Amino acid sequence: MRPQFLNTCPTRRPRQSPMLEALQTLLLSTGVVTASEIGDKTMLMAICLAARFRRPAPIIWGILVATVLNHAMAGGVGAMLATLITPEILRWILIVSFAAMAAWMLVPDKLDDEETDEGRMKRFGVFGTTVVLFFLAEMGDKTQLATVALAAKFPAEALWVISGTTLGMMIADAPAVFIGNKLAERLSMKLMRRIAAAVFAILAVAAWLGC
Repeated sequence: MRPQFLNTCPTRRPRQSPMLEALQTLLLSTGVVTASEIGDKTMLMAICLAARFRRPAPIIWGILVATVLNHAMAGGVGAMLATLITPEILRWILIVSFAAMAAWMLVPDKLDDEETDEGRMKRFGVFGTTVVLFFLAEMGDKTQLATVALAAKFPAEALWVISGTTLGMMIADAPAVFIGNKLAERLSMKLMRRIAAAVFAILAVAAWLGC
């Protein structure tokens, strides 16, 4: 029997308590975004900023603010899509999205040298620089697309989706800030990308088989 959290079909879920539905949505959103953030450009950016400026607190707060702003916008878009398209179309959108993320995870991200430019740091400060860089880096990124897809599937729990995707970002990026370059030295990003790709491939197959 397939676990319920893998049921990505846009059909109505069995009626259960609102708190349980919210908790399931929160956990699913957290897990999906944590997986998609592993080895991502923004995770590498967190490592570079922490190693360069050695000020974890403003970097973490900057990541949090940028993620809330970006994912709130993405969640609103997803909830709107749920009212404009049919469940069958949405199902195939989810299948293609998860499959694309699985393939995308296998492509290494590279940081543009200009993204951590010293001039930007002096202009905005460590906190401001982190907010600007992470907000821009999240535009069209895997985690933003995941937020849109999840909010479209669970429009009634869009707030919990945003909370979960934000939590997922912090779970992945906060340790990177504290560990800095040591994380990249001790863990294989290539292996982590493959694991994350497998997770999204499973979600895509589950969406395909679930209807």
